Amino acid sequence: MTLEEKVGQLLCPLGWEMYEIKSDSVLPSGKFKQLMEKRHAGMLWATYRADPWTKKTLENGLNPLLAAKAGNALQKYVVEHTRLGIPVFLAEEAPHGHMAIGTTVFPTGIGMAATWSPGLIKAAGQIIAKEIRLQGGHISYGPVLDLARDPRWSRVEETFGEDPLLSAEIGVAMVQGLGGGKLTSPCTTLATLKHFLAYGVPEGGQNGNPSFVGIRELHENFLPPFKRVIDAGALSVMTSYNSIDGIPCTANSYLLKDVLRKDWKFRGLVVSDLYSIEGIHQSHFVAPTIKEAATMALSAGVDVDLGGDAFVNLIDAVKNGRIDEAVVDTAVCRVLRMKFEMGLFENPYVNPLKAKNEVRAKKHISCAREVARASITLLKNSDSLLPLSKHIGKVAVIGPNADNCYNMLGDYTAPQEQENVKTVLDGILSKLSVAQVEYVKGCSIRDTLDAEIDRAVAAASRADVVIAVVGGSSARDFKTSYKDTGAAIADKTSLSDMECGEGFDRATLDLLGKQNELLAALKTTGKPLVVIYIEGRPLDKNWAARHADALLTAYYPGQEGGNAIADVLFGDYNPAGRLPISVPRSVGQIPVYYNKKAPQSHDYVELSTSPLYAFGYGLSYTRFEYSDLRVTCQNPSTYLVSFKVRNIGNYDGEEVAQLYLRDEYASTIQPLKQLKHFERFFLRRGEMKEVRFVLDRNDFSVLNTTLKQVVEPGDFLVMIGASSDDIRLQTVIEIPCP
Repeated sequence: MTLEEKVGQLLCPLGWEMYEIKSDSVLPSGKFKQLMEKRHAGMLWATYRADPWTKKTLENGLNPLLAAKAGNALQKYVVEHTRLGIPVFLAEEAPHGHMAIGTTVFPTGIGMAATWSPGLIKAAGQIIAKEIRLQGGHISYGPVLDLARDPRWSRVEETFGEDPLLSAEIGVAMVQGLGGGKLTSPCTTLATLKHFLAYGVPEGGQNGNPSFVGIRELHENFLPPFKRVIDAGALSVMTSYNSIDGIPCTANSYLLKDVLRKDWKFRGLVVSDLYSIEGIHQSHFVAPTIKEAATMALSAGVDVDLGGDAFVNLIDAVKNGRIDEAVVDTAVCRVLRMKFEMGLFENPYVNPLKAKNEVRAKKHISCAREVARASITLLKNSDSLLPLSKHIGKVAVIGPNADNCYNMLGDYTAPQEQENVKTVLDGILSKLSVAQVEYVKGCSIRDTLDAEIDRAVAAASRADVVIAVVGGSSARDFKTSYKDTGAAIADKTSLSDMECGEGFDRATLDLLGKQNELLAALKTTGKPLVVIYIEGRPLDKNWAARHADALLTAYYPGQEGGNAIADVLFGDYNPAGRLPISVPRSVGQIPVYYNKKAPQSHDYVELSTSPLYAFGYGLSYTRFEYSDLRVTCQNPSTYLVSFKVRNIGNYDGEEVAQLYLRDEYASTIQPLKQLKHFERFFLRRGEMKEVRFVLDRNDFSVLNTTLKQVVEPGDFLVMIGASSDDIRLQTVIEIPCP
């Protein structure tokens, strides 16, 4: 290979301009032909993506049939018109479904984590991988393993929450569903873990800001989820926009070489986040030129340039002696090895008819509904108002998120056919007759001019129960401006209702617009009030916690969210979602994650230090009793913990049993409480189950003063409960001296 061909394999430019639709055919665009002639690109990113940033719509974008044809056309051109005929990798965004027209849309990451169900998430991952591969894609960007400890941050919705163990378990399940690194399977994608590292704790909650995290904290909390998921088969890691301790993560050789390659033996690809190599020069001001930024990133361990405009400078850098060509060769070898392992040289094409017939199949939609139902979290249910009877007289359905399909979906979602997305109103109408339901929007998410609160109150007054659907929105529209990276620009000229999603960081967690005014007005009617939050971050719920009769969060529940919510409201599904992130009482508490280190927090002058709703919390329509805790020593550092859970309520339902551990005295400061195991399971009313967890060296180990993982002798408090602040059983295990 020539130097130019080698560097080309490391480029991953934007792909949505690389095709042209001609009637029912798709052809390579002139821009693609020029790209291959001049830059020999080895990958494309977001070829099938459609959203306001790409300006691809239902009318001019690719449906699954055309997407498969597009992939085939691009591969055919590369194979037949380039000197070496190396097929291209097509990388696609897929944090909660393939971000393309006509695919299945699952709940966003925070909703997936709220299921506390690895089995369900693995099933979702299998569907996501299959839909990408059917259309000719190969690399899936996701899952997002950033720990979210600041809900002001705009991308909380993409994460699996605040806890390293839960994030790891859900991440492992997703990657196993995506294929677990078995690239020879025709339904496997190259899963890309985002974002390396500590991206979810930016200073001030502002996306891309520095993360002030110590080396011990990195190894105790932020690195373990990535390690676990890489061990499960992930073969691609994406760097993050932030810096840590003055080093941009896209130029951090300690993370990318020492930890990832040397310590973890990672053999996959490291890809920059979009234009994050340029950011070394333009944002962090560490490199005086983009050429210098490119050499820094490659030298630090980045293999692939997402965006494709930085690494082209490596050609001159090699020729001028700024970097050895052998460093380029190493990265190229990794890219080509992945292509060979995936069988791309032998099978570069797909069957467009299979894509047309099998993407978003009925069973895929059913799985999306199942995941959405499992994620819905009941926070309050005074006097057992829920579930509602289907024989109820009249229901008033009110609020900006009651009948807005795009507000159900979250960021990184393609345009949708209206009938594909089920809103809360749609779901309720599937349970009740039209005569039983009256809908009034009431107000918008952010716009204070578009309000009809009087109409909403009038409808509520005529109803037997009021269902108010409020919250936020990550719905992109064509009025919003975007940065080169695709992040939305939040400014005074934006007309969008968007208050979450990449780039939409918040200074408060308040409901925006006139939503609080709407809720207060509905309360004056004296009618039973059910409040549902559709949200990408834990918004302020203080008013609802005090005044609503029932309160739920459904996160961004995806295309089947409305049906799932209605299933819960009317008792066809007993909710068992649990919070993957704490809900603060005030932004003044942030950070308020449950597993903080000693000492124990004390109350503020004007506020409790505890969250409004704690990590792991969630109610059910039934009740569960815990008993008979037993601990059996299997060897000096392995213990079997067993206990019994009985459904003592009036409904069949699911419980999520959680085991927390605290090292009472250690050589380094430890969390006051740390989740170590959990299990979600179903019990019929009156039924009992024995739950078993095995605690081993991994559970008991700590990082000592020299950052060595060790098990120290001493007492460990074992806590069993229904949430981090609802401990039902506890005992002490003494680890003896070796």
